[in-house]
Amino acid sequence: MRVEIVAVGTELLLGQIVDTNSAIISQKLAEVGIDCLYQTRVGDNLQRIVSVLNLALERNDAVLVTGGLGPTQDDITREAIAEVMGVPLQHNPEIEDKIRAMFSSRGRTMSANNINQAMVPAGARIIEQKKGTAPGLICPIGAKVIYAVPGVPYEMLDMVDRVVIPDLISMAGVTGVIRSRTLRTWGLSESALAELVAPRLEALDAGDGRTTIAFLASGIEGIKLRITAKGGSSEIVDALLDAEEKELKSILGDIVFGVDETSIEMSVVNEVVRLGLTLSVAESLTGGLISSRLVNVPGASSWYRGCLVSYASEVKHQLLGVSDGPVVSESAAIEMAQGVRKLLGSDLGLAVTGVAGPESQEGNSIGTVFIGASSSMFGDRALQLRLPGDRDRVRQYATISALDWLRRMLSGRISATGLD
Repeated sequence: MRVEIVAVGTELLLGQIVDTNSAIISQKLAEVGIDCLYQTRVGDNLQRIVSVLNLALERNDAVLVTGGLGPTQDDITREAIAEVMGVPLQHNPEIEDKIRAMFSSRGRTMSANNINQAMVPAGARIIEQKKGTAPGLICPIGAKVIYAVPGVPYEMLDMVDRVVIPDLISMAGVTGVIRSRTLRTWGLSESALAELVAPRLEALDAGDGRTTIAFLASGIEGIKLRITAKGGSSEIVDALLDAEEKELKSILGDIVFGVDETSIEMSVVNEVVRLGLTLSVAESLTGGLISSRLVNVPGASSWYRGCLVSYASEVKHQLLGVSDGPVVSESAAIEMAQGVRKLLGSDLGLAVTGVAGPESQEGNSIGTVFIGASSSMFGDRALQLRLPGDRDRVRQYATISALDWLRRMLSGRISATGLD
């Protein structure tokens, strides 16, 4: 079973919007064992869309189109599909009624343009819209099919999960259950991770093929390992996933900070809550990025005291009690952690200072970062890092590195004394 993804929209070609839809859809296809060998972007031009769809149908069993189903004049995906099918567009009064009802429920009057969204290629089936106004389409063309879903990401995802993926699985004749589980790691490069995992890959290749591993580089979020298993029942698949997760964790140790949607900040929060602690943060070069991630976790007010962004040196000296002298140093990071802990009355203080660029500071090169921590549980400690990349990447890497260091410390995976 081969599926091509076609993303429609001139804004994608101009770089005004990043095509995240194709990435999300391709992940969904991979999770159920359906091949996506091509991804195409095309602008809002009828003949070019028709040409792309014809080519996609020649080389694939199905085509999944995202975008171009809105109410405006440049939303012409319906027209293009109708031309490929060789059929006219037909007005669907039920769709129009639903759109009118949706507008009415929000106290608004439907624009005449929205009637365009009730036009459907003859012979097409409707994918019910539950998040917006534009319905999706299932358009058979001989033994092949074109699916059309909106470009709005949350509308697209709803239709893909609810209708398109199950329909494709049925077409492909997939039996049984296919599921994936993702281990999230921080601290090793993809190549180093691959070396560690190589024995497991070899063992799985020599096995029955029911379990596979794939590497997913995720930039500032580290490297992900996706485990995919297939079997005759949910119980069998879950057992396969559990077994492989255990094997990989035994190999990788504490560089695994989460599973599936567990972010680094959620892992930190789990440890803070488990230990019954409160936390406060002092940030310099990260400028509030750490705090922003922490407060993304629901219930933060019960354990998070707050953050002081001490960007200027005098703020470090006057408010946090950092001694006169260099502010990019191990001692400054520790004093910042001590100061914010005292100032905000928390059990634990975390601090970050360093050089993000564009120039060096106090003889420290760009990418030099010091992380400090203070707590009665493990005393005062610091970590020095040399981080790569431009200004933004240094700040992002410093953020996740600080959170990961704190996670390991709280879980007892870092020694209790000395500079780690």
